[in-house]
Amino acid sequence: MSIDPRVALQSLTTALEEHLAASTARRGDDDPAVEAAYLAIADAFEVYEEVLYDAHGEVTPLVIYEEDDDEDDDELDDEAEPSRDERGTSE
Repeated sequence: MSIDPRVALQSLTTALEEHLAASTARRGDDDPAVEAAYLAIADAFEVYEEVLYDAHGEVTPLVIYEEDDDEDDDELDDEAEPSRDERGTSE
């Protein structure tokens, strides 16, 4: 099964548009339509990235983040911010 990258890109664009529409019509914090549209973007992006690579050996600079654990986020925040020593400042 081979999908043209343009078709996959159109599917991704459609998923983004549907997410915008669902977000605009949101009916509360846990609106299932928004969550479904969010997941559709992730799925469409994965397909696009795969067919783009298969057809042209290219990837995008984008990454799909998964929300696994709040602890992981805290660790990433700690890693992203340089320590005082790394910044070259001292008190």
